[in-house]
Amino acid sequence: MSKNHQRDVRQRNAMTSPRFAQIATFARLPYERELSDIDLAFVGVPFDDGTTFRSGARMGPSAVREHSRLLRPFNPFMNVAPFDILNVVDWGDVDIIPGFVLETFEKVQNDVALLMQRRTAPLVCGGDHSITLPVLRELAKQHGPVNLIHFDSHLDFWDEYWEGKKYTHGTWLRRVVEEGLVDVVSQAGIRGSQYGVNDMDFAHDHNIDITFIDDFHRDGVDQTMKRILDRFSPERPLYISWDIDVVDPAFAGATGTPEVGGLTSWQAVQVIRRLVGWRVVGMDIVEVSPPYDGPGGQTSLLAANLFYEIISVMARNTAAGLSIF
Repeated sequence: MSKNHQRDVRQRNAMTSPRFAQIATFARLPYERELSDIDLAFVGVPFDDGTTFRSGARMGPSAVREHSRLLRPFNPFMNVAPFDILNVVDWGDVDIIPGFVLETFEKVQNDVALLMQRRTAPLVCGGDHSITLPVLRELAKQHGPVNLIHFDSHLDFWDEYWEGKKYTHGTWLRRVVEEGLVDVVSQAGIRGSQYGVNDMDFAHDHNIDITFIDDFHRDGVDQTMKRILDRFSPERPLYISWDIDVVDPAFAGATGTPEVGGLTSWQAVQVIRRLVGWRVVGMDIVEVSPPYDGPGGQTSLLAANLFYEIISVMARNTAAGLSIF
């Protein structure tokens, strides 16, 4: 029985059911819409109509599930069996409306609201990065403005695209700030070309801290993450939004807007592990676009493992008394 739970929610036993068998759910956890006594739910949002370059992220949730089959119950590098501490299920996918951004946002909000009502934290798998906006709308109703670390190659706070279009994967962070959904904001891993010299003015005007990829490569993960996390109170709700393109395309090339010079897959895992001790209340991983992946599905595999690492972080935090809610 998981710690302090009435229900016993576990992975399918790989010693009695081969990992390549059965319907693919995240980490072979139960598909479940009854959320009583459930701490975390993996939620797919197969929507990529907010992209501005390469599409395909609508296929991300199913590919991440498929490549999560190998995840095992014990994480030796964090010394935790996360599913002994947290009850985690696969919620399935939001029934998005292809071609309709605002209507899909409503669908996302409705599903996340159901999780919030049951005190179940979301692990959201995109889909493109526009979906973070509706997720944060519902989290802010529960927690108030949350702290945010945004891992990405791109700033994502441009005002609009294409004659006034306000809702794309490149504008969501500006909308989040304008709507007052976040408190302290840090961006990490930023790199790549920009549209102009004034592109970072919004960050300066709104006290958004930017950590460039150079910091990780020059100073290492430990020192860089310490500087980032020192801005945050460990007890305040912290949401993590992770665009897979923060990782170098050599390790995660299946994404809509790849940029050279990013994190390695090892660095990415280490970054997540440094979140132990901060009150993480949810996370999304977005922009995994399987049509561009290699035959081994390395991008989807990495995303699956990053979700596993954040579950391990949240389990460690829960055991130490940091409540998800």
